[in-house]
Amino acid sequence: MGLFEDVSHFLEERLDEFLKNNPHLELQALLEQLRQQEQDTIRLIKELEAEKHRSEQEILAVAQEIQTWHGRVNKAKSAGRLDLAEAAQEREAALLRQGNQLWGQMQGAKMRMAQSQELLHQIQQRKQEVQVKATQAQAQAQSNWDTKGWNQGTPYQTYNKASDPLEAEFKRWEIEDELEQMRKKL
Repeated sequence: MGLFEDVSHFLEERLDEFLKNNPHLELQALLEQLRQQEQDTIRLIKELEAEKHRSEQEILAVAQEIQTWHGRVNKAKSAGRLDLAEAAQEREAALLRQGNQLWGQMQGAKMRMAQSQELLHQIQQRKQEVQVKATQAQAQAQSNWDTKGWNQGTPYQTYNKASDPLEAEFKRWEIEDELEQMRKKL
């Protein structure tokens, strides 16, 4: 087990190092995670909507049963059948308890659905933020690739923003910092 854990840890470190050296790829991985979370949340919302609908249908059915038994209570009382009236009242009370339980389940589903919709909204906002940063990082990586060697061999030093190593280092550090902030939010 120790060897497997060591190899696993080594591979995780190499992956982290690779992603730090290629922030646009790290942002792409984060973007993919957010897409998956978005799909999972949408699926959960659909399941909760179906659960809420089932609860509503069950509540309506129980309500109709309650009306039926309430009518039977009144009918039995007016006919002087107190034994039947008492049994019908017990059935009506049991149905009321069942209806209250179903109502609570429906309210719980509604609350979880509202929370899931808020989570979906947050995921979509973060996805947009990461998408913008990924696009910027990709453009920066492409820009660095395109300008490599362009200024080589010049007799004087120029500090072009796209080819300035200090600027690139600060950009990389700022992107890593923003990415770390986004990870903490998630």
